[in-house]
Amino acid sequence: MLNVKKAKILLLTHYAHTLEYRAEVFLWALSNSLPIILMGVWIQASQNGDFDFSPQQFARYFFSVFLVRQLTNTWVIWDFEREVLEGRLSLRLLQPIDPVWHHMAQHLAQKITRLPLIAVFCGLFIVLYPDAAWIPTLSDICLGIIAIAIAFMLRFVIQYTFAMLAFWTERASAVQQFWYLFYIFLSGAIAPLEVFPDQVRQIIEWTPFPYMMHFPAMLLMGLPVNFGKSILIMTGWTILFILLNRWLWCKGLKQYSGMGA
Repeated sequence: MLNVKKAKILLLTHYAHTLEYRAEVFLWALSNSLPIILMGVWIQASQNGDFDFSPQQFARYFFSVFLVRQLTNTWVIWDFEREVLEGRLSLRLLQPIDPVWHHMAQHLAQKITRLPLIAVFCGLFIVLYPDAAWIPTLSDICLGIIAIAIAFMLRFVIQYTFAMLAFWTERASAVQQFWYLFYIFLSGAIAPLEVFPDQVRQIIEWTPFPYMMHFPAMLLMGLPVNFGKSILIMTGWTILFILLNRWLWCKGLKQYSGMGA
């Protein structure tokens, strides 16, 4: 079990380790700049086409997506896959806590180190796009934080579930790369769901994809969304993947043959 004291120690340890690689954190933050590139594309397209979003709304949307990506990105599958293949998972198993808490603490620590960078990016957005700059209301910020937290948990659980396949295959990350193709197109990262046909959008809304990107971004913008329904769908998918994760974990440990296992 993980109590408050252990959680604090884990978080502080990984936070101190992350601070040693501040330049790396900055580069990883810039690697999520795809929404900024697409922002210019859709702003130009909205000036020459008929869309529900104005150029200012497109700018706000893709900047919100950029912020959400900074706070919800995950990489646990590559770390876990390496631990299994190199036998380093054996050291984790000797400790009295589930290895997942190490990965969770590492992710949260890096999110904390990105907060100053996010403040800088917000300042740059105001300078470069003064017409699109806006200040979210307190309620929008609170609801956005809740949605981002659940979105991160959902994305982490899904990727960690795929990571369990490393017990049976050396390329578990290939499954994540295939999943990413659906994620990048259906989450709202490439385009807001409002530009999708209504029938397609109705189907997408029952998948986990739009709630990991589009839903938190819309909340930050202050645009109307069905908050209750969205949270229930996110929670349902999270519980489903947690149950699948724990089942694969129990089965996978019986397959694990790393050094010292």
